[in-house]
Amino acid sequence: MAKAGEAALVPQRQARASGARVQQRRERRDAWTKAEERAFLATLAECCNISEAARAIGKCRQGAYDRRKRRAAFARAWDEALEQGYCEIEMALMRAALFGSESEEVVLDGDGAVKSRKVKRAPNLSIGLRLLQHHRARVATIRAAAGGSGGGGRGGGGPDTADAKARVRKVLDEIRRRRAAGQ
Repeated sequence: MAKAGEAALVPQRQARASGARVQQRRERRDAWTKAEERAFLATLAECCNISEAARAIGKCRQGAYDRRKRRAAFARAWDEALEQGYCEIEMALMRAALFGSESEEVVLDGDGAVKSRKVKRAPNLSIGLRLLQHHRARVATIRAAAGGSGGGGRGGGGPDTADAKARVRKVLDEIRRRRAAGQ
C-alpha cells in the first residue's frame, strides 16, 4: 500500500526479448486521469481540434495521439467525439446556408434617434466547408463503423440520409420560389 505522498503502484507492461511482462511501477506524474480524459473528449467534441483539446487539459497533442494509439477504448471515444463535433458543424453550416445569419447594428445620436443602420453578415463559411471536406472520408468511416446510422447513435437519420436531403431540397425550392416571387 502506498504511503501518504507516494504514488500508487500500477501495472505496466515491460518489453523484453522473450516477450512483454507486467510489472508494478509507480504511476507517472504526467499520466492522464479519467477526469482529464473526459475533459479532453468533451472539448474535442466541441471544437474538433486535437491541439485545442489537449491544451485545455494541460497536455501535449502528441501525448493525446500516443494515448489513442495505446488504448482502444480511448480511440473509440475519440472517434465518437469527432463524429459528434462534425455533425454539429454540418448542422451549423446547413442552418447558415439555408437561413443565413445577419445582424443589424443601429447607431443612435445623442437624442436617441437612429443615426445609421449597418447590416453585418456572418463570417465566410468556406473554412468550415473545407474542414468538412477534408475530414469527410474519416467521419464516414467512423459512422459506418458505428452501425451506419449516420447520426452518431442518437437515433434518426443524419444529415446525409435521403430523408434529410429531401427536406433540404424542399426548403431550398421554397426559398427559390419566394425569391422569384419577390423580384
